[in-house]
Amino acid sequence: MTKIAVVPGSLDPITYGHVDIIERSSKIFEVVYVVILDNSAKNPLFSIEERKELVQKSTSHLPNVKVDTFNGLLVDYAKKIDASTIVRGLRAVTDFEYEMQITLMNRFLDESIETIFLMSQRKYSFLSSSIVKEAAKYSGKVSELVPECVDKALREKFKK
Repeated sequence: MTKIAVVPGSLDPITYGHVDIIERSSKIFEVVYVVILDNSAKNPLFSIEERKELVQKSTSHLPNVKVDTFNGLLVDYAKKIDASTIVRGLRAVTDFEYEMQITLMNRFLDESIETIFLMSQRKYSFLSSSIVKEAAKYSGKVSELVPECVDKALREKFKK
């Protein structure tokens, strides 16, 4: 049986912190689906199509990684692709409480799907898509925090 994992997120935009979690997951699992969730509660900077393209470009060096989008319950998506595991990245202790709530709800919905947490590397522990967008909005240099394609897309979005 193929070991399949799902790495979910809004990825608006993908950062090197996300790429790190995806790369590490790709070493553990045979197939990794990076799933961009279309969250109606958020007001994204990039469309879901733009995010998918940026994630595909940012992970193109990983042959066992696939990129997809989904609108609905993550456990339903995981079942659809026969994934046994959801991988979530943790930056700090503050992330844990929120992630634990999501994990417990997912377990309530489907006990057969496990969730594992990967701690971010220390150099990415402060990094979030929101912080990157805020810096880029005011012409802050974010090229060391995001893949080149994302840096270019951010500069294009915030062109004045």
